Amino acid sequence: MCMIGGGHFAAMIVSLTPKQTKNSATGPLTKEATVLAHKTFHRYTTRRKQGGAQSANDSAKGAAHSAGSSLRRYNEQALTDEVRLLLHDWKAMIDSSTLLFIRATGTTNRRTLFGPYENHVLRQNDPRIRGFPFSTRRATQNELMRSFVELTRVKILEIDEAALAAQQAAAESARQSSLAKAAKQPAQQQSQPPKLTEAEETALLHTSQIQSLIRRSKLPALLSYLKTNSLEPDFRFSPPEGNHHAPTPLHLAASLNSVPLIYGLLLKAGADPRVRSAEGRTPFELCGERGARDAFRVCRFEMEQGEAEVQNRKWNWEEARVPAGISRAEATKREEREKEEERKKEAQKEKAEDERLAREEEEGKAKRFGKVAGGGKSVGLGGGLGLGKVGSAQERREEEMRNMSPEVRMRVERERRARAAEERMKRLGG
Repeated sequence: MCMIGGGHFAAMIVSLTPKQTKNSATGPLTKEATVLAHKTFHRYTTRRKQGGAQSANDSAKGAAHSAGSSLRRYNEQALTDEVRLLLHDWKAMIDSSTLLFIRATGTTNRRTLFGPYENHVLRQNDPRIRGFPFSTRRATQNELMRSFVELTRVKILEIDEAALAAQQAAAESARQSSLAKAAKQPAQQQSQPPKLTEAEETALLHTSQIQSLIRRSKLPALLSYLKTNSLEPDFRFSPPEGNHHAPTPLHLAASLNSVPLIYGLLLKAGADPRVRSAEGRTPFELCGERGARDAFRVCRFEMEQGEAEVQNRKWNWEEARVPAGISRAEATKREEREKEEERKKEAQKEKAEDERLAREEEEGKAKRFGKVAGGGKSVGLGGGLGLGKVGSAQERREEEMRNMSPEVRMRVERERRARAAEERMKRLGG
């Protein structure tokens, strides 16, 4: 028995050959199964409150470079190595087992167990493999034991036929009563909204599921949902009057400026960029950021060059109102150039602000130390300190700092930095 998911792994080998055991010194003899081996692993591989393995997120949005992503990426590989090593150690017992109960959802988890890799132990076409015919929770030793009990025990449910017949009769009577009331009130029945057909209900369900996946930027799940339900990539959302602005998945992804979804829908699913909304706008015209617009241009370039996974889709990009295509390298270079220019502008703004704050601070200190009296003589300061002729603001500040104790000097510096930070926050907030 084996379960894997969410960074948790649990496995157990059980012998069903009865073994005579004694619960107590005076208790009766019972027959129990024997656990030959068991093992559990846990690694931090999924993002908290977001779900999904790090490898799936890398495939959808590109490799992240944060410390957390690096740790999750390392833990995924470590968990894979530990599980495969355990299966290799248990190979003799696994080969002699009669049945194999395995729960492994997701491509990453199934690849961990079945490979392909060198000297793999489990094979997907093994006739002994079974799934758990009931819902299971997190992969732990206790959950394996609970599942073992469910698989090896028979449940008996006693039914009172008389009580069951009385319940059915009461339900039938209630149904007849409701039908009679409905027949007496035809006007009220006509005022009720028409009941949706099965096709309309299915379309509403698909719409809610697809829109939810797009808003959460779940590209692998979106592509899998379209393929599993045999839906076209240009599926029209229902009802049309409530989705006139973004009637298709590509329109919605473009309006949200989701670059990974634009790439996936165009290059992998084969969505049509020429489809127009009720307002007569193509998906490209809904993009609000340069990055999303560049994604359309990159898709045009790769599909015209034959580099896309969907090779049988040749669109008239002029009808889609998409400008000339550009390569990914050009798009990346332009994005980096714009970011660098933005950083330079921010640095210049911060430098100018710091200079302004420094000037204001020097002027304030000059006012606190007194103004120059007539004849070039300065006003005496506290403690008999005579500064003579007042020099520049920088000289006055240095003179002031030299006559301070280390504790006072540190406090003044902290106050100056705090004021500068407050001014920057006010500027950004404004």
